[in-house]
Parts: sequence; C-alpha cells; structure tokens
Amino acid sequence: GVLSLGWTSRCLKDQDREYVGFATLPNQVHRKTLKKGFALLSYDILLRYFKDWGESGLGKSTLIKSLFLTDLYKDRKVPSAQERINQTVGIIKHTIGIEEKGIKLRLTIIDTPGFGDAINNTRCWQQVDDYIDQQFEQYFRDESGLNRRNIQDNRVHCCLYFISPFSHGLRPLDVECMKALHEKVNIVPVLAKADSLTRAEVCRKKMKIREQIKQFGINIYQFPECDSDEDEDLKKQDQTLKDSIPFAVIGSNVQMEGKGRRFRGRVYPWGVVEVEDPAHSDFLLLRNMLVRTHMQDLKEVTQETHYENYRAECIHKMTQMVVQDRKLRFSSKDEELRRMQEVLERIQEQMQHSQRGGC
Repeated sequence: GVLSLGWTSRCLKDQDREYVGFATLPNQVHRKTLKKGFALLSYDILLRYFKDWGESGLGKSTLIKSLFLTDLYKDRKVPSAQERINQTVGIIKHTIGIEEKGIKLRLTIIDTPGFGDAINNTRCWQQVDDYIDQQFEQYFRDESGLNRRNIQDNRVHCCLYFISPFSHGLRPLDVECMKALHEKVNIVPVLAKADSLTRAEVCRKKMKIREQIKQFGINIYQFPECDSDEDEDLKKQDQTLKDSIPFAVIGSNVQMEGKGRRFRGRVYPWGVVEVEDPAHSDFLLLRNMLVRTHMQDLKEVTQETHYENYRAECIHKMTQMVVQDRKLRFSSKDEELRRMQEVLERIQEQMQHSQRGGC
C-alpha cells in the first residue's frame, strides 16, 4: 500500500510538471463572477417608432410586455386629440429589475412618445440624439474619475426602430432618423403589427426595407459572423436571423388555451394568431436575439464601436482645445514682446534725437 501511494504521488508530480494550468482560467472567471454577483448587470433599449396619422400606435407597449413579461405602462394615459397636436418628442425612462435563476438584470426601456406626430418634423430626433450623447458623456466622466469600480452604465445598447406596416417600406423620416442615429447606437429594425399583413406582403416589405437600408447607406446592427468550425445548427440560426431583418412581430398579452396548452395570441374571424409561433411572426427570434444570444454582443459593440468613437472624438476635441490655448498664450506673449520691442525702439529714437539736438 505504501508503494502504491508513493507511485501515485510521483505520477501526480509528473503531471504537474507537464501541466501549466491556464486552461482553468474560465473556471476562475466564472467563480469570481458568481462571487461578485450580477447585481450591476444592465441593459438599455431605446424604442423608436413612427405613428401613422390617425392610429394610436404601433403596439410597442404590448410587444415590450410580451418580450419581458412585465408591464411598463400600467399608469399610461391616452392623450386627447388636442394633447396630440401640442405634443413634442419626449424621453420617458422605464426601469425594472428582472431576476432569473439568481441573476439580476436592470432593464431600462427608453420610450420616445411624440416622434413623427408634429406637422413639422424637422430634426425631431434631436432630443433622442442628445440623450444618447448625454449617456456617453456621463460614462466618459465616470470612467475618467476616481471611483471607476462602481460605474453605472446607462448607455443605450439597442434601438428597436418600429416601422409602420402600412407604408411602402421606409419613409423619408425613417431614413433621416436612422442615419442620424446609426453611428451612435445599434439599430434593430422591427416591422410592427405583422398580423395586418399577409405572408407574401411581409416577404415583399422585408425585401424592400433591406434594399432601402442598403440604398441609403444605413448601418443597422450586424450579427457577428460564425467561424468556419462552428456547429451547423449555430450557422443556420445565424443565417435565419440575418434573413429575418426587419423582424416582423406581433404582440399580445391575452392568454389563450388550445390543443391542451396555453399561449398568447389574437383571435380573428378567420382564425387565431399565435405570438410565439415562428410561422406567424418573428417574435421568438427577436426575443432570443435581444436576451439569450446577442445581448452581450450588443453591449460589446456599444462599448467597442459607438462609445469608443465618441470617446476618441472627445479626446480629439480636448486636444484641439489645449493646442489652441497654447497658441493663444504664445501669440499673446509674442504680441507683448513685439510691443515692448516697439517701445524700446521709440525710446532709442528719442535718445538719438535728443543727442543730435544737444550737439
């Protein structure tokens, strides 16, 4: 028994000599993350939509409630006709906490009521543009401060842009708004109220919108490319997401029963529409993309692309201000030296003149 124990110990030592140990790094990160907890995990989604004249909206509140199984609009008051006329684009934030299997998520929905409702919609997206910049500026200040460990990330990670199903593709206002925001936020186009269209109409509108996005040079969120050695199922899933842009979605908060199961749907004279049925809408694709599969990538693109562009621009402006300040200081010193030189020259001329007069 002693000999066997000594042989085992010797084998373990031999293995340790051949084993560096960096392969356990993912386990270390996992344990450390669990120890810290996920209390600061945050996710901000911006809702951007254009309402058709005369209709109440594009169903974004219903869709959000369906996506995250929570009601953000409990106390919503439907504005009157006069209030709609006087309404301007505003920013309304809804923040909720969602917990799932011990992991806490702080979800912030930024709503933009009043967008596209005015007679003159010139630069009606400016307030949203300013809001995104304000969050970048606040994060930049916190990052440059002393207490960098407890930075609260309020940057917008995703913009769900709702497109009307009753228009022939993108409207000029949609194009201008998306082009104004596409360098600052991940835009995910959504075709709202897809149950108002036939399957053929949905396909035609999707194709038309994708053509217009390419035609007008709009940079929407790009799904990361799969590696060549990835699983075939993952490759198919990635291609399905790319082909589904814009996501044709249906929202419903009504629980129904049928065929021995419960589901959310809408009843029409010709049948029942199931929200989570892939044959009826892209609801499941959108929810899985936002939460299950691409949430981290959306946050990383925000950090590494949109925020870094803003940060680089800020540093460039600060550098220019320092250079201009130095130039002004040097020019003022040069001006002062020039004036002193002129004074000395005048004094010398006066002295020479007085000497000539004395002679």
